Amino acid sequence: MIQYIDGKQLRDMFVSGANNLQNNKDLVDKLNVFPVPDGDTGTNMSLTISYAMKELSKVEGDDITNIGKALSKGSLMGARGNSGVILSQIIRGFAKAIEGKENLSTEELAKAFKNGSDTAYKAVIKPIEGTILTVVRESGEYAVQACKKEKDLIKFLELVIKEANESLNRTPNLLKALKEAGVVDSGGKGLVLIYEGMLSSLRGNSIQVQDSSASNVSTIEISNNQINPDDIKFGYCTEFILESNSISDTEIRDIMMKYGDSLAVVGDEGVIKVHVHTNDPGLVLQDALKHGQLVTIKIENMRVQHENLVLEAQDETASSVEEKEFGFIATSMGEGLAKIFKDFGVDHIIEGGQTMNPSTEDFMNAIEHIHAKNIFIFPNNSNIIMAANQAKELSEKNIIVIPTKNTPQGFTALVNFNGDATVQENEEAMMQSLGLVKSGQVTYAVRDTVMNDIEVKEGNIIGIAEGNLLGAGDSVDKVTSQLVEKLVDEDSAIITLFYGEDVSEEEANNLRDELEEKFEDIDVELYYGGQPLYYYLISVE
Repeated sequence: MIQYIDGKQLRDMFVSGANNLQNNKDLVDKLNVFPVPDGDTGTNMSLTISYAMKELSKVEGDDITNIGKALSKGSLMGARGNSGVILSQIIRGFAKAIEGKENLSTEELAKAFKNGSDTAYKAVIKPIEGTILTVVRESGEYAVQACKKEKDLIKFLELVIKEANESLNRTPNLLKALKEAGVVDSGGKGLVLIYEGMLSSLRGNSIQVQDSSASNVSTIEISNNQINPDDIKFGYCTEFILESNSISDTEIRDIMMKYGDSLAVVGDEGVIKVHVHTNDPGLVLQDALKHGQLVTIKIENMRVQHENLVLEAQDETASSVEEKEFGFIATSMGEGLAKIFKDFGVDHIIEGGQTMNPSTEDFMNAIEHIHAKNIFIFPNNSNIIMAANQAKELSEKNIIVIPTKNTPQGFTALVNFNGDATVQENEEAMMQSLGLVKSGQVTYAVRDTVMNDIEVKEGNIIGIAEGNLLGAGDSVDKVTSQLVEKLVDEDSAIITLFYGEDVSEEEANNLRDELEEKFEDIDVELYYGGQPLYYYLISVE
């Protein structure tokens, strides 16, 4: 009988849970509601928790509070996709609940599960039942009741996981789309896999990564050798000791997060030691000085290994490029689409989209490199909006996230930008523009299914628009043409096609000619997008 777990056991449980998710991420990916080739929930959740494992590997000793903080920070910065962001909030709530504990009983573990659920729900503006939120809530509520009778941690976790699986199996009854697709919620499945990995570790059978070529989240090596200077994101290793009675180590840690990576903060009785890799050591020190006096300072340029560059860093900060009024960040996949965004004046393109959702850290890095008073972010994917908003919350800059769900919406929002208008006026104009564009995607099916009374066979070409599967067939051109026809109405004036990497220019031109003949009174525009997996992205305005 195990009544308590210590820090080492907790560490091993999380590593085992992360590995179990890693081993089964492809299974979770395949639970995507749409039978498209880019189901990525398992990948996103696995990458999110792998960041947490990287932070965990930096923690010396087995203090439960420090373990929790590392898990929280790592998952927060590594969060990818909606499922990853929600998972990071679950871990954040869990970590907060175990602060100050020397060991954990079933009661304390139950409170942590419940707090993880509460934190996740608060982070989501409109929680949707039948998702990972339902699974974490119902299993967390059950845990609070079960711990009153069950003190054996193994039996307790078995009961919680049984409830989590039952909750998962109920998700199709709560979400019509899941029932139609014949799947359970993918995010909920990912959470259950983490829980099952944790239980396996507690039983003495910690799960190892099966595929050695995969991203192994249990053994992370941190090496400072053989690094190409050009690959170093943050050039200055900055260390200082702050003497302060007005701020805690956790508060200064949160302030320093936005400046770079490899952050380590240790505090004791008014003395806080900070280590961070950054591109702006001058700004780091200025921010620290707001809260006390600096006892020691050490700055190393990691690219040239010169020490004591405080004056140079301050000079660099002082002589930086004049801050402009507006900056722009957009997520895009495909060289053609990226070029179009650049032509619109976007400062920073984050490579990613349907097949790879950027992390919160990716957005933080982009924000850091734009010298502007106001920065607009265009996620261009519904699964990326939460990570963008999480970066907005972490940044002290004025960030405006325009919740673009696809590339056509991103372009439309940028068309409506007015450099002479205020931030508020631009935000309002961009938000209104999102409802003026209809968008569609043409790709292929990765499994048999029936949706919207349309029978789909694996390998079929499928047309998706406005969150619905609207067509299936064997011809890319035919499915695309039929999808455009369903999007066009009497008010439509422009049809825009962005053709992907698997479509030749000749094929795309032929389809455009066909559409011009079919829709004589509507302008048909064609651009090379270069996006993978999707033959065409369609915009109708």
